[in-house]
Amino acid sequence: MSEPKPLRRGDKAITDVAELHRILDEASVLRLKLKCLRRDSGVCVEVDHLFAIVEGSDSDPCSGWTTRFESVIGFGTAEIVGDEQDRIRGLLTIMRKFSGRGEWAFSEEMLGKTAVLRVRLQSLTGKRSPV
Repeated sequence: MSEPKPLRRGDKAITDVAELHRILDEASVLRLKLKCLRRDSGVCVEVDHLFAIVEGSDSDPCSGWTTRFESVIGFGTAEIVGDEQDRIRGLLTIMRKFSGRGEWAFSEEMLGKTAVLRVRLQSLTGKRSPV
């Protein structure tokens, strides 16, 4: 996997690995296409957190409008988890993150129609527009 290109706006780069992992951990949406994964395990994932939309002036609507955000893009590999116990562990992790509860029971029917993916990232880049 090749290293990501430097950001065009280096002043917005997030270089601290702990910060990059924090953004990944706090993200509620990670984009990844399952159809493509079935053909090639190489992946690019992206998460972002939009803090605010900053309005520009009324006299010039194209000037001054911007957003305050932080985002991470990662490159690596992904696989569809086949082992049922690993799938349950993955689902429990997701449910704990969004519900705060650690105890869940998953029916065989639900497990049969739910794909769980394991993503291993080899490189990360991040960007932040000041808050």
